Amino acid sequence: MISRARAIRILEETGCAPNVIEHCKAVASLAVEIAEKIRANGKEVDIGLVETGALLHDLGRSRTHGISHAIEGFGLARELGLDPKIAEIIKRHIGAGISEKEAENIGLPTYDYFPRNLEEKIVAHADNLVRGTRRITIEERVGRMQKKHIGKEVTQRVEKLAEEIEEIIC
Repeated sequence: MISRARAIRILEETGCAPNVIEHCKAVASLAVEIAEKIRANGKEVDIGLVETGALLHDLGRSRTHGISHAIEGFGLARELGLDPKIAEIIKRHIGAGISEKEAENIGLPTYDYFPRNLEEKIVAHADNLVRGTRRITIEERVGRMQKKHIGKEVTQRVEKLAEEIEEIIC
């Protein structure tokens, strides 16, 4: 696994803005906290993968700030020869996932973008709980999504992911 310092250098070298890098650090900090709580409860979790994946989750924002930043980041991760597990975290971190049909409707390559394993879910959840560098509640995230007229199915998915992670922590 690459080091924290190397992950931050990758963000800098690919052209991520300082505010994006700070956001990634904040998400990584929260994601590691969540992973450590999960491990303390006896569940197997790769904390190094969580930290690196969270640090690099917005790698694609060096190219675009649209929804396609996940695909751009996935491509960059592959170009850079990063661990495929990191690339998958980057691809699957948006909200609580995107279905193939939703991807098609919003112009992304048709693919199932749902986080599948625990590390992917932790990063997606932590990202939902950080706005800029400030931690927010899941209620704040869902409220912001509703104000943007994001569909009920999507907001329910975000809430369900939060519940799933909380159940594992407790």
